[in-house]
Amino acid sequence: MKTFLKLGFSCLLLAGALAAQSAPETLYAESFRHGATRITEERFEAKLDPRNPVYHERIKDTVGADRYTLAITPLGPLEDNQITSWQVKLADLHYSIYDNILLATPSPSPDQRLDDPRNNLWWLNPRRFAPVPIDARRIIKVDGFYVVLQVKAYHFNPLDSPYLDSMTVEVQFTNSDPRGGDSK
Repeated sequence: MKTFLKLGFSCLLLAGALAAQSAPETLYAESFRHGATRITEERFEAKLDPRNPVYHERIKDTVGADRYTLAITPLGPLEDNQITSWQVKLADLHYSIYDNILLATPSPSPDQRLDDPRNNLWWLNPRRFAPVPIDARRIIKVDGFYVVLQVKAYHFNPLDSPYLDSMTVEVQFTNSDPRGGDSK
């Protein structure tokens, strides 16, 4: 009986360790925008592929008025229609001076490290040595709300090529810190 209990306990420890390893990394950054605007909370999935490579969504403020526009657009080699990654941009409809307020700085300077994950949470890049792992949960605080991005699936065609033929991205807009607790 003692051996059975030890074996059962060992299996529980191993299962816990495996579950901890498979949990995606969570990366957090704050936008250069630090206002008080809050939004109508929502969650949706964007299914992207070469036939539908662009996704647009209007994001409403708490009064129900269109305030932001979210765009997910493909990136690839110049003068080529192949897709190697997607980028996520959030624009404020009231202040069109910046095309992406998901950035940590409004206009990155040459001395900023391009491989710093906080400067790349908007870039959904499945390459092995990308600054942000493709399965990472990305949380960006903008004004008084949070944008959470999570790549749920992606596929290359052919499998050994650098070209994507699909990606599914879960997007969440929330006014509460999704990291839980008092992490502010």
